[in-house]
Order: sequence, then structure tokens, then C-alpha cells
Amino acid sequence: MVRRLVVLAAGFVIGGSPAFALDVPARKPGLWELKMAFENSRLPERVMQQCIDAATDKLMNTGFGGGAQENCSKQDTQHIGSTLVIDSTCTFGPATTTSHAVVTGSFDSAYSVDVTSTRQGAPAPGMAPTGSTHMKMEAKWLGPCAADQKPGDVITDGRKMNLLDLQKMRAPKEP
Repeated sequence: MVRRLVVLAAGFVIGGSPAFALDVPARKPGLWELKMAFENSRLPERVMQQCIDAATDKLMNTGFGGGAQENCSKQDTQHIGSTLVIDSTCTFGPATTTSHAVVTGSFDSAYSVDVTSTRQGAPAPGMAPTGSTHMKMEAKWLGPCAADQKPGDVITDGRKMNLLDLQKMRAPKEP
């Protein structure tokens, strides 16, 4: 369950819709705390920490290394002053999700993401197969990563896993 939530949250970290690349600034390397609240969902509020460098931040921004560009019929990012507005429509299997995200703040210190999504066709983990969801996320930079952390580490519910290791597990095995 924790692994599914981390993967889902990794997709929501910056863009609000899982698994597609966005035209957003890179976050400052170091340790980030993310607090996510999901309305209209059975998912509880989540707090996690992420240790990132430029490479792992880019990995998270491209949807956890997924190749979902072809799954999204719409991926619009608008820079309106210091605010990012992101609209997307993506289909994964029988489900289509249309999302509208507003990102405000600084990728050097603290930012917030407010996402409204409408899903049709199939449920996501903890969500109804159809209907609207609303997610708010607050992110803040805490400082350098701890001595026992490495880029890609995600800490939630007292557990630590590394997204780079998870990506390697997802990769097809060579014969």
C-alpha cells in the first residue's frame, strides 16, 4: 500500500497528473517535505520527505520514468507571471483523467499545488472510478539531505525507499 501511494504521489509531486513531462523549473537540490491532502478520496493526508538532486528531480517531473507522453492528448503548461497553470487529459487503460493544476511559490524554498481532476472509466488507488477529486499539496525545502539519505530517497510513514531502485525494478530484464 505504501509503495502504491509513493508512486501515485510521485506523479502528483509537481504536475498534478501522473506520468508526463512538464515544463516546470527544477527544484532546489536537498530535502523537501510534501504535505498532500486528497478531497473526495479515501486516501488519507500524506506527509513525505524527498531527497533530490537534479537527476532525481527530473525523473519525478517526467512521471517516475514512465513513457506516458503518448497517453496524453493534452499537456498544456502556461506561465502566468510566477504561477504555472497546467491542463492535461491522459488515458491509461480504460481510464481518462482530465486535470487542472495551479502551482504557486518558489522551487527554491516553498510552493503549493492545487489540482482538480475528473476521472472516467476506472479507479485509481483509493479513488472512485468516476467523478472529481481535489488535491492540495504544500512543499517546502528543509535543507540538505541527511547523511543517511541519497538522492531519490522518499520517506513516508517511517519507511524509506529509493525511487531510482523502484525504477530499476520496473525496467525490463535483459536475457
